[in-house]
Amino acid sequence: MSTRRPNLKTVLLVQMITMGAFAAAWFTAQPSAKARVAEQLWSRDAFVSVPVDRKQPLQISPLYDRPDLVSEDDLAAVLRQVQPRFPRQSMKPNHVEHALRTWGVGAEFRDPTVVSGQEMVEFLTDHEKFLNSWGAKTPPLLQDLSTGVSIRFDRTNGASVHHDHWLACLTEAGIGLNTPVYTPGRKNATIAMVLDQALRDFRLDERETEWTALAFAFWIAPQKEWIGGDGREYSFDLVSERLRRGQKELGVCSGTHRVYSLMALVRLDDEYHILSQTERQNAWGYLESVRDRITESQLPDGHWPSNWPDGKSAAERPIVNDLRQTLIATGHHIEWLSIAPKELHPPEATIRQGMKWMIETVKAMPQQQVLDNYTFCSHIGKAAAMWRKTSPEEFWEAWEVDHPPVIAPVTTAPTATSSEVH
Repeated sequence: MSTRRPNLKTVLLVQMITMGAFAAAWFTAQPSAKARVAEQLWSRDAFVSVPVDRKQPLQISPLYDRPDLVSEDDLAAVLRQVQPRFPRQSMKPNHVEHALRTWGVGAEFRDPTVVSGQEMVEFLTDHEKFLNSWGAKTPPLLQDLSTGVSIRFDRTNGASVHHDHWLACLTEAGIGLNTPVYTPGRKNATIAMVLDQALRDFRLDERETEWTALAFAFWIAPQKEWIGGDGREYSFDLVSERLRRGQKELGVCSGTHRVYSLMALVRLDDEYHILSQTERQNAWGYLESVRDRITESQLPDGHWPSNWPDGKSAAERPIVNDLRQTLIATGHHIEWLSIAPKELHPPEATIRQGMKWMIETVKAMPQQQVLDNYTFCSHIGKAAAMWRKTSPEEFWEAWEVDHPPVIAPVTTAPTATSSEVH
């Protein structure tokens, strides 16, 4: 049986029609679709680098100065407890990151046992300084990639525990975009390269987006959209939706980090309009529900249990937590409330009781216990300072002028019950 060959003119006509349809689709396609096609057809990098115009990150200022809630003596006592008095050997990146976001890159202390802001920055951004602390057998914190620099995050020694936590903490601490980053294989990297790689690596289905939201918003606002390395177009609307998704999927620290990040996005939206009107309303509604639930779930002594999202039933049947969990929920809630407008505040008595519990609890803790729970205690120190409309660095610098330091004994490394899960 013979097979009839197609006419050459017919073949050419079909090809022209196909190419025309492809061209029309190409020019009308969204940027993300174009990036995916380019990556698949020509093996090109789908990522579109985001231009960052600022050299310093945005900051969110606290809204209140309440000496009736936090006296100067109480603030000084709490900040003395949460100074980064870390052993230099095997310093935990997670502890250093928390200390840095609390104290800032310029923090200096008269007590030589306390790690300065600059020393903390160098530990996190210079592989040689990391080696001095951990030795060559520990995998590097800073990871060289063909496209840039990423941060090793997992639960092993010398790692940053959470995705983009390194970047978010340095950003909140006031790091400059052009600050050098010395990796095992690069001497010309900067914070900008780490940010660029983080934007490239982001995926919406990640388990943790709390710190990504902060790091990206503080750097790229008012830009509200970007194309990731997978060719997908992302936005702060999508990130905000991801943060407020589902009550059972709370995230780390009993869901309190996502509350802080949502509040930060709303505050940035006030000035830079990074959210759509619909998503802003949704985020605001979520924060209103948090306000109502912490009003109902606070326990008589002032702290919140880890099941605070259950509202009234949490107060009736609270999960009996160890100190670590109660520090987490209470300190984090008091912190995000310092940047929240009054419409999102629970009753005054609720804030007052929570503040009193966290201050008295941290003041009474032995130094070793503070170190073992440093990440959680650091949030309490920052929260107390923010409610006095100041920063720990600014307050402590002024305080030490009239109050010479009391040199504390050197603490040991955190025990096995340390806060690396934060």
